[in-house]
Amino acid sequence: MPKDKSEVIYVINLNRIYWGKRVNRAKRAIRFIREFVMRHTGADVVKIDNTVNNYVWSRSIEKPPRRVPVYVETYEEENEEGGKVKVAYVTLANVKNVEA
Repeated sequence: MPKDKSEVIYVINLNRIYWGKRVNRAKRAIRFIREFVMRHTGADVVKIDNTVNNYVWSRSIEKPPRRVPVYVETYEEENEEGGKVKVAYVTLANVKNVEA
């Protein structure tokens, strides 16, 4: 069971993805989300839920959304070697119900 658990909501801006080629924007957006979460949480492993993937790919590979609201849970797990690994689990956030 996770001991140290934290939760946060990010709205990730994907405008820079539109600077690249149209034929791989959605793939780059998923990679950018993974790198963003690693950078901001310090996680070793980032698991992205299918809801985030479906939201990014909903308008095809050429036109991913400009912003993606994500809910990130971070916790520590033990790996096979007995060490601890920081894991971040990313799901799509419902921003309308979030209190500031």
